[in-house]
Amino acid sequence: MAAPGLGIETWGFLIHLNLDLSSFGCSSRVPTSFIPIRCLILACGNTLRGDDGVGPWLAVWAEERFSADPVVKVISRQQWTPDLAEELAHVESVIFVDCAVDAPPGVVRVARIQPCAPQAGLATHHMGAPELLALSKELYASLPRNALLLTIGAGSIEMGETFSKNVKYALPEACETLETAVLKLLAERS
Repeated sequence: MAAPGLGIETWGFLIHLNLDLSSFGCSSRVPTSFIPIRCLILACGNTLRGDDGVGPWLAVWAEERFSADPVVKVISRQQWTPDLAEELAHVESVIFVDCAVDAPPGVVRVARIQPCAPQAGLATHHMGAPELLALSKELYASLPRNALLLTIGAGSIEMGETFSKNVKYALPEACETLETAVLKLLAERS
């Protein structure tokens, strides 16, 4: 419960200072809606298309791994859509997670990415990570300070709910790479 006169800016300032909020007549537990998201994990993929489901699988893993950390948010979708641009406008860092059909099966890669306008008009059903960043910049005049793309090379995206052998073997490395990236981004200060 917010105390009278304490707006979101004040809450954020108090959280940043790590003050005991009970002295302001509030519960010492801060509503999570007032805690700024420092790292957004934005995964995509189709769990019914073999290795394409590795993004949602890693999102479930990340949700469990970072469940006690309110500054980390995980969103998993079948596709990245334009409505996610608003989420990007309000976070400090983002890690996009997806499979890569242009990489050797099971190869885990992380790369910094920059906004990039779509080649032939705005896609309304699916966007790549660079295009989604560009849309956030265009609509909200805001971008995350850090944007990474973590990919795992797909061996098969045929119909099915199991991963290829190479992707199964790469899962521990993918989890470790994602965890390391999140912790590194959280360690950076504004």
